[in-house]
Amino acid sequence: MTDRTSALRPAVPADAAALHALAAVTFPLACPAHVSAASAAAFVAAELSAARFAGYLADPERELFVAEAAGALAGYTMLVHGEPADADAAAALTVRPTAELSKCYVHPDHFGTGVAADLVAASVAAAARRGAAAVWLGVNQQNARANRFYDRCGFAVVGHKRFRVGDNLEEDFVRERVLTAG
Repeated sequence: MTDRTSALRPAVPADAAALHALAAVTFPLACPAHVSAASAAAFVAAELSAARFAGYLADPERELFVAEAAGALAGYTMLVHGEPADADAAAALTVRPTAELSKCYVHPDHFGTGVAADLVAASVAAAARRGAAAVWLGVNQQNARANRFYDRCGFAVVGHKRFRVGDNLEEDFVRERVLTAG
């Protein structure tokens, strides 16, 4: 990894509480400015709680990876294998079989260290091992930092979808990275 103080590994059930704590810091940073702190916190409580992470970690169709630095989580990704549940995403994708890079978050103390790129690389490699020909993700259209990062990682915009945070229906890009010609 670029950040030589970090170690990358698959997440384990004991990471659920730390993943929730990290999500509480990182999810609001990815939200557009118009999303209230209360809406972001409610989303974290509902979708990124320790209990939800425990469920994600127990799901055989999901793989989570974490980066650690100085004994704490520096970032994480979550890969979801299989056909997208979102109809707009499913219609936009150009290659099958696919896997979704559902989550990619890094603590702001580790921005620019290579942690995110290493986590994405681990997730893409895991998708390829499970037979995916492409990996896709949704990212808010207003998140310029994330969109630049995904451009550098080879994820092209192939469509649009919506994502609800609180009362806001956000506009996301659907991005896809083709792994094989098939």
